[in-house]
Amino acid sequence: MSLIVAALGGNAIIKKGQQGTITQQFNNTFESMGHIAQLINNGHRVVLTHGNGPQVGFIMIQVEAAAGKVPYVPLNVDVAQSQGSMGYMIAQSLANQLKEHDLECRVIAVMTQVLVNISDPDMKHPIKPVGSFYSKEQADELKRNGHLVIEDSGRGWRRVVPSPRPVRIIEAGIIKDLIQDGVIVIACGGGGVPVVEENGELKGVDAVIDKDLASSLLAIEIKADMVMFLTTVDRVCLDFNTPQQVELLRMSTDEAMRYLAQGHFAPGSMGPKIEAAVEFVGNGGGKAVVCKAEDVVEAVEGRAGTVIE
Repeated sequence: MSLIVAALGGNAIIKKGQQGTITQQFNNTFESMGHIAQLINNGHRVVLTHGNGPQVGFIMIQVEAAAGKVPYVPLNVDVAQSQGSMGYMIAQSLANQLKEHDLECRVIAVMTQVLVNISDPDMKHPIKPVGSFYSKEQADELKRNGHLVIEDSGRGWRRVVPSPRPVRIIEAGIIKDLIQDGVIVIACGGGGVPVVEENGELKGVDAVIDKDLASSLLAIEIKADMVMFLTTVDRVCLDFNTPQQVELLRMSTDEAMRYLAQGHFAPGSMGPKIEAAVEFVGNGGGKAVVCKAEDVVEAVEGRAGTVIE
């Protein structure tokens, strides 16, 4: 009976081309949780993590639209809000799917803080785009209000924030206790709420932590047997989306890092998953798998996805 950390990609909640209404998000989440319920029905213990890109962007738009009417809400609190709302959707959807398998399991979403280093070089060089697109005039106003803004691929201007590496999962001990008690845990939503330690106290900072790196760190800290990165492709590929595309069934960590250095894995999509997979395996984890959400059962059995070990 393996302990698996499964990191849900954005497509598990909002599919490409959708507006992202709550009804759509609930329907997509319920569908995705059907695959996770099969894993649990097969006897595996599962901890779920998830991204929050579109959802935290929605919250930021709401905050900006309410400027002058209600107090300003910083980004770290926006991340916490997205953990709460998405944790609710995932927990309810999974509980309902488990009932359809005649399984009575307890499911809980844990508000998760993740420690980052205030002296991390990435804290001084914000590059992670967040929120909506702005016109040049709107971007200038944001700059006057102290926000950093860049032009994003000719599509408009966006806010950028730091994306430091995760150092420690603050609630890891609580999560381990819950797992020991047989509870299915949802944690590290959106990579976790980023916090720093000052004079022995925790303090939220405005940053975004990569959810794949946070998922790998969580898997290491709770001593999981496997970490799974659920995405929209069948397998990891070299020369992706070109006539030379080659699907990979498995890679060693050395091969993965070599392919990463050669530029085969894009920084904004497959790159962080490969880096996180290597980190997990390199720190004593059994294996990491990249696969589609609908292929999780086959991937655990070695019949789908790409294995990094």
